[in-house]
Amino acid sequence: MTTDRLRGAALAAAGALLVPLPLLAAAPTAQAGPEVEPFGPGCAALPTSGEGSPAEMADDPVATAASHQPELSTLVSAVQKAGLVETLNNADGITLFAPTDDAFAKIPKARLDAVLNDQQQLKKLLTYHVVGTEVTVDRLADGRFKTLEGAELATSGSGDSFKVNGSAAILCGDVPTSNAVVHIVDQVLQPPS
Repeated sequence: MTTDRLRGAALAAAGALLVPLPLLAAAPTAQAGPEVEPFGPGCAALPTSGEGSPAEMADDPVATAASHQPELSTLVSAVQKAGLVETLNNADGITLFAPTDDAFAKIPKARLDAVLNDQQQLKKLLTYHVVGTEVTVDRLADGRFKTLEGAELATSGSGDSFKVNGSAAILCGDVPTSNAVVHIVDQVLQPPS
C-alpha cells in the first residue's frame, strides 16, 4: 500500500469518527419536568427503595407507577376497569390526585359498587382526579385547576399541609412519575353534579 493510500485511509477513518460529534452536539436533549421532592406526613409510608419507592415510580408512567403502590390498589383496579390505563400512561405532564384504598373504603359499599360497575360514571369520577398540567407544591397554596372531567378542583394550604376541595388532605404530594406528578389523598374527590 502506498503512503498516499495509507494517508487517505487514515483521513477517511478520522473523518468517520468526527462526523457523529457534531450530530451529538445538535441532538435534542430530553426535556425534564420540574424537579419534585415528595412532601407530607404520609410519605414516610412509601418504601425508601425498590418497587413503590419515589425513585422507582419516577421511571414509570403514572398508571404503571401507581400499580406498584399497595395503598392505591383500589384506584388501580378502577382505572383498569374504566379503560384509562393507556390514557393516563400516554398523557404527558399531568397531575393525578390519587385516593388511597382507605379513601375508597369511606364510600358506602353499595354506592362504590354501583360506580365501579358503571363505566361512564367511573370515568367521570376518575378523570375528576386528573389535571392536564403538572401541579407541584409551589402551586397548591391557593390553586384552581381544570380536571380532565371538565370541572375545576381547588387546593389550599401551606408548608406540607394541603387540602383539595377544602376537605381531602394530601397525605404525600409531589411523587414523581415519568409523565405525571402524583398527590396521594385521603378522600375520593366528587365531581360537581
